[in-house]
Amino acid sequence: MSCRVDKEFSDKTKGVETLLGEPKKAIIKLAVPMIIAMSVQTVYNFVDALWVSGLGSNIFTSANVSDIGEGALAAIGLVLPFFMMAIAISIGMGVGSGSAISRRIGSKDKKGADNVAIHSIMFTIIIAAVFSVLFFVFADQIFTSISSSDSARMAISYGRVIFAFSFFIFFINMATAILRGEGDAKRAMYAIILGSILNIFLDPIFIFTFGWGVTGAAYATMLSMGISSLILVYWLFFRKDTFVTFKFKAFRFKKDIVFDIFRVGLPASFQQVSMSITMLIINIIIVKIAMGGDNGLAVYTTGWRVVMIAVLPLLGMATAVVSVSGAAYGAKSYGKLNTGFMFSVKLGLLIEIFVAALIFFIAPFVALVFSSSISTPTFTSDLETFIKITCLFYPGAAMGIMSSAMFQGVGKGTYSLASTLLRTLILTVILSLILINYFEPAIIGIWWALVFANLTGSFVSFAWAKLYIRGLKKTTA
Repeated sequence: MSCRVDKEFSDKTKGVETLLGEPKKAIIKLAVPMIIAMSVQTVYNFVDALWVSGLGSNIFTSANVSDIGEGALAAIGLVLPFFMMAIAISIGMGVGSGSAISRRIGSKDKKGADNVAIHSIMFTIIIAAVFSVLFFVFADQIFTSISSSDSARMAISYGRVIFAFSFFIFFINMATAILRGEGDAKRAMYAIILGSILNIFLDPIFIFTFGWGVTGAAYATMLSMGISSLILVYWLFFRKDTFVTFKFKAFRFKKDIVFDIFRVGLPASFQQVSMSITMLIINIIIVKIAMGGDNGLAVYTTGWRVVMIAVLPLLGMATAVVSVSGAAYGAKSYGKLNTGFMFSVKLGLLIEIFVAALIFFIAPFVALVFSSSISTPTFTSDLETFIKITCLFYPGAAMGIMSSAMFQGVGKGTYSLASTLLRTLILTVILSLILINYFEPAIIGIWWALVFANLTGSFVSFAWAKLYIRGLKKTTA
C-alpha cells in the first residue's frame, strides 16, 4: 500500500510541494498570486463603478446613454446582493472542495483528491442551473418589491443578464478553488486577471459605444467570465497537467465524499450568502427606515467597493490559509497549523493598519472621483464619511477572516459559519437598527454599526480559533 501511495506522489506538482512544505513560505507563495488577482479584480470593480456612474460620458461624447449615473449605481446596488449570492454559493462550495482536496493531499490520498475534484464539477453544474433559472424568472418581482424608483427598472435588465449567464460565476470559482486546493495559485491568478482585464476594456464598449448603459456592463461582465471559463476548461480537462485528474466515465456519487465537501461547503456557502443577505437587509434599512433613498444606496454600494479593495490582501491570504491548514491538518502536523495561522494573522494585522491609514487620508479624493457625474450635491461628502468611518475596522478584520479560513481548512465549516453569522446577520443588523436612532442623519448609525459588528465578531473568532488549535495540540500530546 505504501509503495502505491509513494508512486502516486512521486510526480507531485510544485504546488503540492509548496503545500506540504514550511507553512510561512507556503502562505506567502499561495497568497501573493491571489492577492494580485484580487487586486486586478477589484480594480475592475472600481473602474466598472466609474463607467456606470457616467464618467465615460465625458470621453464618449457622441454616446447617447440614459441608464447611467446615480440611478445606475443604485440599480447595481439592488442586484449586488444577488450577484454576491451566486459568488457566495460558488466560493463556499469551492472552499469545501479545496479543503477536502488539501486534506487528502496532506494524507497522501491522490485517488481521494481526484474523486473530490470530479464531485465538485458535477455539483457546480447542478447548482448553477437551479440558481440561474430561479432568479431569472423572478427578477421583476424581486426588484420591484425592494424599490419603486427608476433604478428598479434598470436593476431588472441588469440582473437578468447576470442571472442568465451565472454558470460562468459558479464554474470559475469552483475551478480556481480546485487549482488552489492542490497549491496551484498561479493559474488561478491568471484566470481571474484575464477576466478582469477583459471586463475593463469591454465595459465602455458595451455601455457607451453600443449605448446599452448599465445593461451593457452586465453583458461585458458575463462575456469576460465566459472567456475565462474556456481557459479553465482547457487547463483542467484537456491539457491534463494538474495534480488531480478527471475521469467522468465511471462517475458515481459517493456519500463520504459528498459529506466531506458539504460539511465545509454548505456552511461556507451560507457564510458567504449571509453577507449577501446582510447587504440586502441593509439596503432595505437604508431605503425604508433610514430614508436614505437612492443616494444612500449609491453611497453604500460605492463605499463597500472601497472596503473590498482594503481587505483584499486578507481575502487573498485567506485562500492560502485554507489550503495550508487543510494540508497540515491532513498530515496531523498541528504545530505547522498553528504556525501558519498566527503568521497570517500578524501579517494581515500589519498590512491593514497601513491600508486603513492610507484610505483614511485619501478618502476625499476617492469620493470626488466617484461623484464626478453624480447630481446629488451631498454624495461626495456622504461617501467620504462612509469611507472614513468604515476604515476603522480593517485591522481587526485580519483576526476574523484568518480564523474563518483556518476553520474551513481543517473541515470545521460550522465553526466558521457561526463566527461569521455573529458578525453579519446578528450584530450588523441589530446594531444598525439601534444606532440609526442615535445619529443625524440616521444612515450614519449604519456605518458605525458595520465597524462595531466587524470588530466584535473578529475578536470572538480569533479567541475561538486559538482555543481549538490548543485542543488539537493537547490531544496529540
